Amino acid sequence: MARIEGFRVRNFGVLKDVTIGKLWDTEGVQPLTPLTAVIGKNGVGKTTLFKAFGFLSECVKYGLEEACNRLGGFERIRSQGNTGQIEFFTQYRHESSELPITYFLKIELDEVGRPYVSEEQLTHLKKEPNNIHPTYFMSLSNGKYFVMRDVLEGEVAGKDWNGKSYRSKHDVIEIEDKRKLGIATIGSLKNYPVVSAFKQFIEGWYLSYFNPAAARSLPPAGPQRHLNVSGDNIGNVVQYMEREHKGRFKHILESIADKIPDIDKIETQETIDGRLLLRFNEKAFKDPFYAWQMSDGTLKIFAYMLLLNDPTPPPFICIEEPENGLYHKLLETLANEFRERATGEKNTSQVFITTHQPYFINALSPEEVWVMTKGEDGFASVKRASDDELVRNLCDEALPLGGLWYSDYLDPR
Repeated sequence: MARIEGFRVRNFGVLKDVTIGKLWDTEGVQPLTPLTAVIGKNGVGKTTLFKAFGFLSECVKYGLEEACNRLGGFERIRSQGNTGQIEFFTQYRHESSELPITYFLKIELDEVGRPYVSEEQLTHLKKEPNNIHPTYFMSLSNGKYFVMRDVLEGEVAGKDWNGKSYRSKHDVIEIEDKRKLGIATIGSLKNYPVVSAFKQFIEGWYLSYFNPAAARSLPPAGPQRHLNVSGDNIGNVVQYMEREHKGRFKHILESIADKIPDIDKIETQETIDGRLLLRFNEKAFKDPFYAWQMSDGTLKIFAYMLLLNDPTPPPFICIEEPENGLYHKLLETLANEFRERATGEKNTSQVFITTHQPYFINALSPEEVWVMTKGEDGFASVKRASDDELVRNLCDEALPLGGLWYSDYLDPR
């Protein structure tokens, strides 16, 4: 399963230059864990980091200009007081047995103020003593993309990171619209499987903007495979699970019953005009309750259980402050559910969380937690909790990490 090992962003809001995880040029740094949480006080940049992942994914899906406009335009995105380019650097492994691949993107404004791709590379960098040997799967130079092609014709230069032979010559591709990423256009062509795999990986990222009010809406009836970002199709996903995955849906209901004991049954009901009602049965009452009558916390737990039990889950799940609206004793359980999805037998999704709830953090290890702070210059910095020797020693003495966070040991300022 594909995993992000490291992520760097420059000139994106308060993230003037922030790196989380391992990149090719960082020594002695461990990759991001399957479950990763970023904590910090209000206003330090956690939400901006969350938005950075979403922005990169939307650049692939919709193009630069639309992605920028969704956040108010390029100038509002770029770090205040800076005139440099916005940069993203992502390192990932398509499979755990394969060598890491790096993706680099620079965004700039053209002469009429439109954002465009000024630099873009998809590369494998093989490090040797005092030397780096790059293999360019895709590279932008002078307005043209040079792309390694997956064919066995002609002269063979050698073998790539996956043991396949390639021609020494790259294809040259020109993309007329510089506001479109090469990864998006070239990744749609079957001759470039490494580019295509990375495009599919980024397009598959799921960033949750779950809205209980939206989940209480009455959507048109009709089964849908996946929960959308706002959760307003939660009833459609239930309809799909009831029809296609009865056993898995039963497991979801059992899991919810463990967390919210009053809930006995959840099902859908189609109205005369073709709308879909989400119906909850509580053990103490004969008549059902409907979604608009349920608490925010109940709807949120249900949405998370649907997301984590998706038969074809997203490779990367990003959730901001999942604790909002939840009973505090549910938070450690929820953290363990996220970890099970990321590290258990079903480890098909990498999970990234932003939070500042001590009860949630109690379930995490120092290696899984990154602490974000803001400097006197107004820009964010981030470090791994396990990099602090005092924190490691206190956790070794069985002190809970959330308690250390509450007591300001993780951010003593």
